[in-house]
Amino acid sequence: MLILVTGGTGRLGRPTVEALCTRGHDVRVFSRRPGDGHAVGDLTTGAGLADALVGVDAVVHLATTRRKDIGQTRMLLDAMAGTGAHLVFISIVGVDQVPYAYYRDKLASEQAIESSGIPHTIIRVTQFHGFVAEFLDAQRRLPVTFVVPAWVQTVHMPEVAERLAELAEAAPSGRAADFGGPELLSLRQHAEQWQRAHGIRRPIWSVRLPGAFARAVREGKLASGLPGAGRVTFREYLALEHPERATNGA
Repeated sequence: MLILVTGGTGRLGRPTVEALCTRGHDVRVFSRRPGDGHAVGDLTTGAGLADALVGVDAVVHLATTRRKDIGQTRMLLDAMAGTGAHLVFISIVGVDQVPYAYYRDKLASEQAIESSGIPHTIIRVTQFHGFVAEFLDAQRRLPVTFVVPAWVQTVHMPEVAERLAELAEAAPSGRAADFGGPELLSLRQHAEQWQRAHGIRRPIWSVRLPGAFARAVREGKLASGLPGAGRVTFREYLALEHPERATNGA
């Protein structure tokens, strides 16, 4: 199969491209920058999209502005009309339950895809292990670690990439089952494991925030429910990231 990946140079895009290549597919990366295997264009303006889609069997749409993606999604849908290609779109668990502007935009993208007539598969995934780790890494020099009361079911990014590759080579399925990590942990529990992995001992302070968003994450609306399809735990992710500390109980 020939598969076009938008956002193929990003953090999720790179392992997804690798997973597709490992499975024997030909991969074309839609990018603003030239490179090996790249189709150069701009998803915002649509420049280069028609050429990039020539002969493509499936499109894995991972590109994101991290602010408002619906414009790019509509541009891609318009370009894919009549091609017969299968669109695989990654979304986020909780987009329909957590009141957050970016999530509302992701939901709008889902709805546009569902009403487009394009053969498609939409998969919602939980937060990546790395997202929580980055939130904690940013506090590394503080005397305390701050968390908010929240339940999250973090997942290992390479496992998500493998799942995307599976979906791309399969028939369109509409809404695929949500893909979540193997554990449901509070952010405090994540912080405790992160501190052990970094050899840090200091207080963890929980800050309760007001508002509907904070209430939704406290209620676990970012989780898909157990058992999750992911297998690598946050503790194991930290050990992979910091092998020099893998024997200290982290």
